[in-house]
Amino acid sequence: MDGVRVTILGCGSWGSALAKALHEGGNTVTLWGHLAEEIEPIRASCRNEKYLPGVELPAAVCRAATTDLDAALAGAEALLLVVPSQVLRQVAARVKASGALPANAAWILAAKGLDPQTGRSLCWAIEDEVGPLAERLLVLVGPSHAEEVARGLPTALVLAGAESPARAALQRAFSSDALRVYVNEDRTGTELGVALKNVVAVAAGIIDGVGLGDNTKGALISRSLAEIGRYIESHGGDRQTLLGLAGVGDLVTTCFSQHSRNRHVGEELGQGRSLDAILADMVQVAEGVHTTRTLHAMAGQEGVEMPITEQVYAVLFAGKDPQLAIRELMKRDPAPEIRKGGSHARREA
Repeated sequence: MDGVRVTILGCGSWGSALAKALHEGGNTVTLWGHLAEEIEPIRASCRNEKYLPGVELPAAVCRAATTDLDAALAGAEALLLVVPSQVLRQVAARVKASGALPANAAWILAAKGLDPQTGRSLCWAIEDEVGPLAERLLVLVGPSHAEEVARGLPTALVLAGAESPARAALQRAFSSDALRVYVNEDRTGTELGVALKNVVAVAAGIIDGVGLGDNTKGALISRSLAEIGRYIESHGGDRQTLLGLAGVGDLVTTCFSQHSRNRHVGEELGQGRSLDAILADMVQVAEGVHTTRTLHAMAGQEGVEMPITEQVYAVLFAGKDPQLAIRELMKRDPAPEIRKGGSHARREA
């Protein structure tokens, strides 16, 4: 399989950047959006100035861009879901109701977050909505800011899910001079790693906003890996996955990048702005805000210790002073850095 027919659901910055990159890698791409006011400018100008300003999209992608879901799904060999977590279930249900997607098409989640309805993973939400239609569901994620992917800067992603000929074929089809695609079998660890790192990105922004240094951010990233690892293990994933692109790679990129919307939210909070004012000024979704709320509730119900998440939640939703949140983290009871032997999932400082 040299190239595949790819349908991308979601015409935001990441959906548009993926459309450009996959087209330039030799695939046939259809970009779908549910609003005419977002798709028509792409068709007319070959640009998505609302979400990905300054980037010219391939002419073939622009001609094929559509709001007609049936037309977008027809003939697709791979379906990429690149919509916000808040509408993912609705979009998946529309795909099922359409009946236009070929039965053998691969479903690929390329969004990051948690299902706001249940608190579970987005893959679980998709499978809950469409059942056996998504039995080949994969996750495509990694350290990949849309602005850089759209410029053709070298980027590595991971395609996670059960080993299969389809996964191997998609790895080859999606790889190009600008994209290097790896594979792994730990879909749970991969998906949760990139979702939970958005909470950490908010914390990293708070550190920037209050004017703390690299030492503080290095400590945050290191301890966040332990915290995320506990949650991944409690859901049956492998914390070793965090050593790869869905862990260290995405976490470091997001916590330091000026492109990160989640880091931006934290930075503004650290400088004293209210969450409502920050979000009102943003064009795109900061998934970390929604993920923090959902994760805080789930961790509490499941008894998974997540002190960083607790403090981010308090700053976001309870008006806690960011400086106080940082001081409380620093004053936690002394503990070993790494616990050897036994389960790490429930209790580890």
